[in-house]
Amino acid sequence: MEKSPEVALSVRNVYKLFGGDEDAGLAMARAGANKVEVQEATESVMALSDVSFDAERGEIFVVMGLSGCGKSTLIRCINRLIDPTAGEVWIGDVNVSELDEEGMREVRRSSLAMVFQHYGLLPHRRVIDNVALGLEMKGVGVDERRARAQEALDTVGLGEWGSSKPEECSGGMMQRVGLARALAHDTPVLLMDEPFSALDPLIRNELQDELLAMQEKLRKTIIFITHDLDEAVRIGDRIAIMRDGEIVQMGSPVDVVLHPADAYVREFTSNVRQHGLVTAETVMNEAVHVVKAEQRADEVLRELVRREKTYALVIDDSGRYIGMASMQRLQNVVPRNGISVGATSLLMKPGVGRDVVLDELVPLGLRSEHPIPVLDDDGVLVGEVLLETLAEAMAAESAG
Repeated sequence: MEKSPEVALSVRNVYKLFGGDEDAGLAMARAGANKVEVQEATESVMALSDVSFDAERGEIFVVMGLSGCGKSTLIRCINRLIDPTAGEVWIGDVNVSELDEEGMREVRRSSLAMVFQHYGLLPHRRVIDNVALGLEMKGVGVDERRARAQEALDTVGLGEWGSSKPEECSGGMMQRVGLARALAHDTPVLLMDEPFSALDPLIRNELQDELLAMQEKLRKTIIFITHDLDEAVRIGDRIAIMRDGEIVQMGSPVDVVLHPADAYVREFTSNVRQHGLVTAETVMNEAVHVVKAEQRADEVLRELVRREKTYALVIDDSGRYIGMASMQRLQNVVPRNGISVGATSLLMKPGVGRDVVLDELVPLGLRSEHPIPVLDDDGVLVGEVLLETLAEAMAAESAG
């Protein structure tokens, strides 16, 4: 099976049926029957139907949907807590669907760690020993495992709590302990099954922030299960929305929210505030007319006339944005023979960063008749936001 080297985990055509005539139910599902039809004909409950996706290295891939959609069954098929009825799960270059029990135990020791909604802590053990449990089961010596456990506790902000018992910890702290245990295991893939769902909103937001900060440093591949779209949008690089055991839409948070695949997804996303989702990067276009600062002003003016453009974005030799030269300004300086566009009195339209949100883009667009240049962290021009594109984004947000 060929996969991109950037793919850390791959799910291919996975089905899971429970009870009844599973073989007949599988055949019906592959022929296009839905969950209700399969159950009525075979008394087999179809929990997953032809689920496929790739998760890239360092990606937070969120699987979400209502209760009973199959999301938790999916994560249990990934780590083989339950076996798929059909299909394959690959972790790196290992097809875990073909492994025996010993092979699967080795994958869980070396490649997978899981964080549950319920913390799974041993009440008689200190926090540090709970964190070190997976390392202990791998045969890591006591000094090394406690050192690694302490490092993981430091990462989740519980560095001073190693000697405490779980009963001394709040719910949010116990969830951090569970996350620290997975981090200490040091596997490339983390499976997180609604880890923050039982916590109050303030603590949940704090843990989401901490997860994102941790991910910036560690770049794990995370499969994150949730029923909360706000959480999915906030932390996910990509989102897969499930219904009746099937993935009905998969894409970036912006894709899912702004372009719902059907009425089900549209209803799911209707309460998400889009101003915070739409950024300059998501709505920018390729800059259509870019010139170097040393180019002659008369040549640039002729090119603008030929292309029926009213402006040019001016960059230096490194691609950094200098300013915008309008046709009117160029017409004023062309009589001065040989002058370069970089020497003219440029219309200095400020650029914006990729992450600038719609709320901040709108006032800039209202103040000008020209597009808004988009720059990277080094000031290099990477695109432009057209005013008509900005208007479309505003209209889509209002309609949502």
